Amino acid sequence: MELDIRQIMDRLPHRYPMLLVDRVLELVPGKSIVAIKNVSMNEPFFTGHFPHMPVMPGVLIIEAMAQAAALFSFTDPEDPYAKVDNKLAYYLVGVDGARFRKPVMPGDQLRLEVVADRISRALCKYTGRALVDGQVVAEAKIMCAIRQLEE
Repeated sequence: MELDIRQIMDRLPHRYPMLLVDRVLELVPGKSIVAIKNVSMNEPFFTGHFPHMPVMPGVLIIEAMAQAAALFSFTDPEDPYAKVDNKLAYYLVGVDGARFRKPVMPGDQLRLEVVADRISRALCKYTGRALVDGQVVAEAKIMCAIRQLEE
C-alpha cells in the first residue's frame, strides 16, 4: 500500500516543520514500512545546522523513522485507509544503537525502512534504517509508547 502526503497527514498529528515523512512507498500494517523524506535546503534547521555545510541533524533522522513507524503501527489491516484514533498519542521513548554513517544534505532523498520487532497496546519496538542512494546513512532500534490522551 502507498500513501501520499494528504493520507499521511490524516494519520499523523505532525505538521510543518515537524512532519518528516513525504510519501509511503510500501506499507504492511503492523509489520513494516518504506517511506520517503525529501530533504530540501528550505528546511528550517539548515539555517543553523550548519550554515557553511548544511547537514540534517541525526535526531531528526531518528524522528523521521519514528513517524514512519507510527504510520504502519496504527493502520488497520481491515481498512488501511481509515484515519487513526486521535485520542491516542505516540511518543518516542527510547533509542538504542543509533549509528550515523554519512551526512544527509539538501537534495538527498532519505529512504526510511522500519520493521516492527514488537507491537503491543502500550509499547512498540522497531528496527529502522535510513538510506540515501542505496547507502545506509543511519540506523537505530527505537521504542515508542502509546498513551491515551486526556480529554
